[in-house]
Amino acid sequence: MIDEDGYRANVAIVLVNKQNKVFWGKRIRQRSWQFPQGGIQTGETALAAMYRELFEEVGLRPHDVDIIAVTRGWLRYRLPEQFIRSGAPLCIGQKQKWFFLRMLSPDTAVKLDTNIKPEFDHWCWVDYWHPLKNVIPFKKHVYRRALEQFHRFLHPQRRQRRNKHHAFKHKGQQR
Repeated sequence: MIDEDGYRANVAIVLVNKQNKVFWGKRIRQRSWQFPQGGIQTGETALAAMYRELFEEVGLRPHDVDIIAVTRGWLRYRLPEQFIRSGAPLCIGQKQKWFFLRMLSPDTAVKLDTNIKPEFDHWCWVDYWHPLKNVIPFKKHVYRRALEQFHRFLHPQRRQRRNKHHAFKHKGQQR
């Protein structure tokens, strides 16, 4: 789904484990690393696309994760000229809904080969801010915006102590 401005609707996933490390996937047969992401198909919701991409790229099902938060609005990035394909409709970049998920299952639940065309051939857990130093440059600003929005959800125990008398709600948790 490409909008009237030329941006393809997409979902991106920040998957965090119990140690607050994030999933970092190496693109198959490439040297670049990234978070799981993928397009939203016609008639598909962002939530359905996220679960589909989570399974296709990482092998995880809804019971393997807890949704902690979703970005406010769309986060956009433009593709460099060399990545823009000619043809109609013209796609000049991605607009993404980002999902912040906590992994509930053991690491052995991760399967990179559930799709006939896998996205990743290797993965690891990295420090929360590591992707900002290592993602392809044209995605850096959108990664920064997503990670900054999600950072406050990284340590829920600290927030509970600080906010125990304040009503605060976010996706997946009520107080």
